[in-house]
Amino acid sequence: MRILILANGSEPSSGLLGSLREKCDRFVAADGGGNTALKMGFPPDTVIGDLDSFSHAGDFDGELIRDPGQETNDLEKALGLARSLKAVRVDVLGATGKRIDHTLKNLSVLQQFDPFFDTLAFYDDLFYTRILPRDFSLRLPPGHLVSLFPLSGKVEGIVTQGLRYPLNNEPLENGRRDGTSNETDEGPVRIQHTSGTLLFMTALAPGLL
Repeated sequence: MRILILANGSEPSSGLLGSLREKCDRFVAADGGGNTALKMGFPPDTVIGDLDSFSHAGDFDGELIRDPGQETNDLEKALGLARSLKAVRVDVLGATGKRIDHTLKNLSVLQQFDPFFDTLAFYDDLFYTRILPRDFSLRLPPGHLVSLFPLSGKVEGIVTQGLRYPLNNEPLENGRRDGTSNETDEGPVRIQHTSGTLLFMTALAPGLL
């Protein structure tokens, strides 16, 4: 099962939301993300959260799940639902933008839930963001923006192929060295690492949807 989640961050374009909605089996809005979905004409199947932001609870025709717990944010609640539904792939919109503390928290949530799905990715109109497995390959056009960031603080043993500025068994570490603003070269991209949590960000392209 492939599930789309819309959180309450920056609003995606209707084109991006519509494209992902067509590809997903179920559409879940995380609390205030439900307001965005309804405003844009894409009613979710489910709205979940503490519902302090969702303003259509009284007239919403879909499934409404109220979870008042304050130890988890609304995205965690939505991802917990996706996990209970045995989703294989989860695409998340609206996880970034607006408040920087919410964005940083959601990147932590990405790391927390990544092991439970084959693919868990954040989308916005500019970027595709995910945590990489130890060995990852992808074909992108030449000159395509790629950034690598050590989400765990330090990532070691990074080897890349198909990038303009390659890494050859090298580390990235917060506050010392990161891998932002690289770009693809000729041929497929391959990225390997031996330890740590490596965040992959690339400019959004049709093949990533």
